[in-house]
Amino acid sequence: RSKFHLAIMATSVEDFMKYVESKNVGQAEFLQAVREFVESVWPVLEKYPKYKQFKILERVVEPERALTFRVNWLDDKGNVQVNRGYRVEFNSAVGPYKGGLRFHPSVTLSILKFLGFEQIFKNSLTTLPMGGGKGGSDFDPKGKSDNEVMKFCQAFMSELFRHIGAHTDVPAGDIGVGGREIGYMFGQYKKLKNVFEGVLTGKGLNWGGSLIRPEATGYGLVYFVREMMATKGDSLAGKTVVVSGSGNVAQYAVEKCLHLGAKVITLSDSDGYIVDEAGIDAKKLDFVLDLKNVKRARIADYVKTYPSAKYVPGKGVWTVKCDVALPCATQNELDVADAEALIKNGCKVVAEGANMPTTLEATKVLIKNGVLFAPGKASNAGGVATSGLEMAQNGQFLQWTREEVDARLDGIMKSIHATCVKYANEFGQPGNYVVGANIGGFIKVADAMIDQGLV
Repeated sequence: RSKFHLAIMATSVEDFMKYVESKNVGQAEFLQAVREFVESVWPVLEKYPKYKQFKILERVVEPERALTFRVNWLDDKGNVQVNRGYRVEFNSAVGPYKGGLRFHPSVTLSILKFLGFEQIFKNSLTTLPMGGGKGGSDFDPKGKSDNEVMKFCQAFMSELFRHIGAHTDVPAGDIGVGGREIGYMFGQYKKLKNVFEGVLTGKGLNWGGSLIRPEATGYGLVYFVREMMATKGDSLAGKTVVVSGSGNVAQYAVEKCLHLGAKVITLSDSDGYIVDEAGIDAKKLDFVLDLKNVKRARIADYVKTYPSAKYVPGKGVWTVKCDVALPCATQNELDVADAEALIKNGCKVVAEGANMPTTLEATKVLIKNGVLFAPGKASNAGGVATSGLEMAQNGQFLQWTREEVDARLDGIMKSIHATCVKYANEFGQPGNYVVGANIGGFIKVADAMIDQGLV
């Protein structure tokens, strides 16, 4: 049978996945994201035949546009460097493409398609008018001078600028792309287009940025955990929390955990992790912010300043006993063995701060064992939600107060949680946030695609 016939005749998840696999050979991360999603939404297609009739699933797994381009730049030694740039403009049914730019040597089309695909439904869940996209490059900012980073960002934007715009595609930061990189890219866009507009989010506060944006993903994650625990009559107060990662999401997840009375005892990076049984308090967190954001050093240095903590090289952060686990590092960092270790140690809640940090098998193990599990497209949507709030402020030429943005973020996370609960219940899987998030995000996008015809 041809690929076309596989699509037409897909009568099961396996059938449909054969079709997707035949068109996306070797794209493991993307196929993993699609499978997890399709398994959740298949009952929707059974219940509402219009989605099959309009081939929504076949259409939604195909990006509207995927761009790859060459990026040439000159390093500090005068050598020519060549990188590859990407932008996957996945779906614009509910708003302009929206999603981060990742600068990391591991970046491939498959990873960006997985991230862009997830972004469609995450953005849909936020209640804000944003489509899904993702981009980046295999450029590594680590070990580069500010001048080299600027040269690269300007070269990257010299191609990307013709494909984006405040009402077309609004990129943001991700791994390897922080305030510095956003600034250099925004400056180049403005120079090339002669337009000052909200074309990027995560901007500096004095040139169009939003208060709470740096904190948003971490804060939103913990707000979502608070809502989940409330369904069981529980709270974060007095709970022990294990956090992986030590970047933006991890930092502010720790801060909000402290606000809500929890004790966070770990942080990690790609070299290893620290365990501080006394708890990472506000003073220690300030030290981590300086260590990672200013000095750009390794988490191992934490124990030089706080010798009562211990540093463990390599993986293993999920073997640390806790009540709540927040994976905030990178995709597929928490596997079946890790899930089993968490369950054995009495962990009650796992909520994803990173994108797809839990493998599909580990997710199933956690849910089967009654752990409250929040998928990233729901629990880490606070970041992109606040990007949407930044876009709204830019459109009005206003800047809202910190309290106003935080209150809106809190309200959005409550709304996402309510959507997840509603659809999990409707489709007979109460407490299953993966099903609830996927279906809630899907229905809004699918209905918009039907309304707008075959485009």
